[in-house]
Amino acid sequence: MASSGRLGELLLREKLITPLQLQQAIEEQKSTGGRLGYQLTKMGFIEENELTAFLSKQYGVPSIDLNEFDIEPEIIKLIPKEVVLKHQVIPVNRTGSTLIVAMADPSNIFAIDDIKFLTGYNVEVVVASEQAIEAAVEKYYTSNVTFDDVMLDFEDDEVDIVDADEDMNELDLEKSAGDAPVIKLVNLILLDAIRKGASDIHVEPFEKQLRVRYRIDGMLYEVMKPPVKLKHAITSRIKIMSNLDIAERRLPQDGRIKLKMGKNKEMDFRVSVLPVIWGEKIVLRLLDKSNLQLDMTKLGFEEKTLEGFKNAIHTPYGMILVTGPTGSGKTTTLYSVLSELNRTDVNISTAEDPVEYNLFGINQVQMHDDIGLNFGSTLRSFLRQDPDIILVGEIRDFETAEIGIKAALTGHLVLSTLHTNDAPSSVSRLLNMGIEPFLVAASVILIAAQRLCRKLCVECREPIEVPPQVLLDLGVHPDDIEGFTVMKGAGCRTCNGSGYKGRIAVYEIMVLTEELREFVLNGASTLELKREAIRQGMKSLRMSALTKLREGMTSVDEVVRTTTED
Repeated sequence: MASSGRLGELLLREKLITPLQLQQAIEEQKSTGGRLGYQLTKMGFIEENELTAFLSKQYGVPSIDLNEFDIEPEIIKLIPKEVVLKHQVIPVNRTGSTLIVAMADPSNIFAIDDIKFLTGYNVEVVVASEQAIEAAVEKYYTSNVTFDDVMLDFEDDEVDIVDADEDMNELDLEKSAGDAPVIKLVNLILLDAIRKGASDIHVEPFEKQLRVRYRIDGMLYEVMKPPVKLKHAITSRIKIMSNLDIAERRLPQDGRIKLKMGKNKEMDFRVSVLPVIWGEKIVLRLLDKSNLQLDMTKLGFEEKTLEGFKNAIHTPYGMILVTGPTGSGKTTTLYSVLSELNRTDVNISTAEDPVEYNLFGINQVQMHDDIGLNFGSTLRSFLRQDPDIILVGEIRDFETAEIGIKAALTGHLVLSTLHTNDAPSSVSRLLNMGIEPFLVAASVILIAAQRLCRKLCVECREPIEVPPQVLLDLGVHPDDIEGFTVMKGAGCRTCNGSGYKGRIAVYEIMVLTEELREFVLNGASTLELKREAIRQGMKSLRMSALTKLREGMTSVDEVVRTTTED
């Protein structure tokens, strides 16, 4: 890996990439910079772990997965950030007079000599991917500043924060938002949320205090309480970053912040500002495309369920509905479907409110109700655009439902979402909107209901004793009680003491068979539909959650929190 050409030749010789892939990666490297290995993994030509394993074998040094490794702060302090960035390295551990360093390029002897001279230690090299090193640098070298450190800056007499009760003009707002400590505090809030894997940031003003909370794995956690006198300054700073009107404090506003992190990573924040009685509440939704899971096999589907789901999405026409409350992962499921169907020989158009992630090869339209660009009008336009597959962000009214169903009946695959509690009740929702039963029966081919359960932290989960009656009350069959192992997260540094890390979806997949279509045509109730679907082999949300419980993926508390009894 002394040079891009050398790495390319080695990978070609081992038949890990094709000559065409190498050529495309080199062209991309010329236009955007960065290393060849990074470009090859970014373009999906070789897996990160495959490249790391290859380099490990090639240079005769061990490989390391930095994601599964916690580096002590005193080790991090041994090499300054500028050296780490210059050589794409990170210190991992120290044993006696030897420092173990992870490198993207183990052949870089200049870097090794530099670190030896700088630290006075012997250097032992392990190999890690460039992306993993970049993520580790972000994690360990930006986390040294704490909220307490930043708050000390506000004791400086030069920092002028206008009192919260004052009626401020635009110049006052701009001045307070431009103070260095305010900028530093807002930046730290954004970066800390990214590091902790938050999906949302809530900045909430009350009469005598200001509160900042993060939503992590679906739950809100309070992280700090800045002085209430800072509320206008913090609000104005976030508004300036998202190009909003700082003088308008009586109406809701929506904006976006794009944050560049390192050379190769960008983070989008969707910003919503809402006037409340003590100021303005701000919610920022973090949109990290690198964390968008588009591989269906990793979403939480069980094997048989996934098979039925895949068969349905490869149907040439019809309607597929994904249902569940806000924040249940519906968008991720639909994007993974689009990713599966996205080929050069199909035309895919989406109407979204808002467009959360940009997907290459898909025509995405952002809704603007204020100028008449809504789901109904956009869907009509799509039908004049020679579509094969259409995604409608949400079916909210009769007009959207009617056009969507007509599109599904005239040779298009239509994907959409509904806000219902389970799959069978989605049929009732469409009928209540005014859609005729025969149209629902003829057009809908599959309805998927989903919820997100928090996953137990693999580092600290442990088996626990649960009384058999608890399992029976949850819905476990009496025959399955024996040998049913229940796990719980004890809490550790990896999961911030919560016992959970990450989330997984539980699904209820209802395929509209001929028998179920008959039930719909005959006006069957939601309960009758559900019973018949389960008789035909559908696993309800609770059944799916119990499977995850049995596999040690989640806890009893999560099963109860996210699903209801059948």
